Amino acid sequence: MSWIESLLIDFGNYAWGPWLLVLILGGGAFLILFSRLLPFRYLSHALQLVTGRFNEPDSPGDISHFQALSSALAGTIGMGNIAGVAIAIHTGGPGAIFWMWATALVGIATKFFTCTLAVMYRGEDSLGRLQGGPMYVVMHGLGPKWKPLAILFSLAGLIGCIPAFQTNQLVQTIREVIFLPNAWIDPSQTFQFNLIAGVVLAIVVSSVIFGGLHRIAAVSSRLVPAMTLLYLMSAVYVVLSNFSLVSHYLAMIFSDAFSGEAAAGGVLGTVIATGVRRGAFSNEAGIGTEALAHGAARTSEPVREGLVAMLGPVIDTLVICTATALVILMSGEWLAVGSEPAINGVTLTARAFDSGIPGFGVYVLIICVFFFSSSTIFSYSYYGTKCLGFLVGAEYQHLYNYAIVLFVLAASVLSLDAIVGLVDGAFALMAIPTMTSALLLSPKVMSAARSYFAELNGDHAITL
Repeated sequence: MSWIESLLIDFGNYAWGPWLLVLILGGGAFLILFSRLLPFRYLSHALQLVTGRFNEPDSPGDISHFQALSSALAGTIGMGNIAGVAIAIHTGGPGAIFWMWATALVGIATKFFTCTLAVMYRGEDSLGRLQGGPMYVVMHGLGPKWKPLAILFSLAGLIGCIPAFQTNQLVQTIREVIFLPNAWIDPSQTFQFNLIAGVVLAIVVSSVIFGGLHRIAAVSSRLVPAMTLLYLMSAVYVVLSNFSLVSHYLAMIFSDAFSGEAAAGGVLGTVIATGVRRGAFSNEAGIGTEALAHGAARTSEPVREGLVAMLGPVIDTLVICTATALVILMSGEWLAVGSEPAINGVTLTARAFDSGIPGFGVYVLIICVFFFSSSTIFSYSYYGTKCLGFLVGAEYQHLYNYAIVLFVLAASVLSLDAIVGLVDGAFALMAIPTMTSALLLSPKVMSAARSYFAELNGDHAITL
C-alpha cells in the first residue's frame, strides 16, 4: 500500500511540472489578450443570463443556464474550497493563495473559450443524444486526425472524475471532528470506521447518481446556492470579527507569493506550483470538466454559455477560496502544522472555523462539507459517464456509476496525499486536450462572439 501511495504522489508531482503551468497560466493569459478582455467586459450580461432573462426553452440541450452553472459549481465548489485551500497553505504557505487568484483570473477567459466551444461543437453519442465536452470539441472542431487527444481526455477523465478526494475528506471530517473528540470510537478502529462511513456514503450517492443528469441538476441547483450562502456567511462573520487583521494577511499573501519564505523549504517554485494546482482543482478552468456540464445547456447560442461559465472562477476561487484562506490565516492554526504534520486538509480548516466561531463554526463546516462533497460526487459521476460513453458507447456509460460506488469505498481508506496525487495527475492530463483545442480554435470563438454581441447591441459594426 505504501508503494502504491508513493507512486500516486510522484505521478501528481511529475504531471504538474513547469510545462503544465505554462500551458494553463500562459494559455489563459493569451486568451485574455486575444479576446481584448471581452470576458471581463461582459460580466453583467453573464449575470443576466444566469437569472434566466435569455432562456431558450425550445433550444437543443438538456438543462437551463442556471442548472448548467449549478452543476458545474457543484463539481468545483466543495472540498477544493475547504480542504484544497488548507492544503495550499500547508504546502506552499500563504503565497500559494496569490497563485490561486492568478489561476482564477486567467480561468475566467479560459472558461469562456472552452465552454463556448463545448456548445459550438456538440456531437451525438452512439445513442443519438446531443453531447458536449472537450472530446467532442476535438473531434468536430479540430477533426478526426486529432482523435488521440479526445481519447486522452476521456481516459484521464475516468480517473480524474473519481470523487476520491471528496470522499476521503468527508470521512476524515466526520472521524476527526465528531467521533474522535467525543471518544465515540477508539483511534485503533480508524480503518473500520472509514470503511463503514464509506458504505453509508456509497448508499447516499447511489440514490442520486443512478437518476441521471436531470436528477443531478435538480439536486445541485437546490443544494449549491444554499450551502454556498451558509458557508460564505460563516466565513464573512469570522473575517469581519477580525477585520483589523485583513490588510496584514492580504499583504502576507502578496509578499510570500514572490518570496516563498513561508513555503515548505522556502522554495518559490513550490509556492507557484502549489497555488496553480490547487487553483485548477478548485475552479477546474482549463481542465475540461466544466465544459462537460456547460455542454449540456439548453441554448442555441454558444457564446451565451461561455459567458455563464466564466462566472465560475469568480464565485469559486476569488470569493469562496479567499474567504477560506483568511479564516485559516487569522486563526493561526496553520502555523502549528510544522509540529503536527497530520493536521492538513479539512481538519486544518475545521480547527480554523472552530477558533473563529467557538462551539458553532465547526458544525457549520461539517454540514457544508457533507453537502459540498455530495454535490461534487454527483456532478463527477455525470462527467465520468460521458467520458466512458465516448470511449465504449453511450449504452454502456451507466457502468461508470458502479465504479463510482466502489471507489467511494476505496477512497475512504486511502491516505490524503495519495488521493491528491492521483486526482492532480489525471487533471493535468485532461488539461492537455482542453487547452490545446481552446487555443487552436480561439479564432472561431471570437468570430462567434462578434456576431453575438453585434446582434445583442443592434450594432453590426461592433469591434471585439
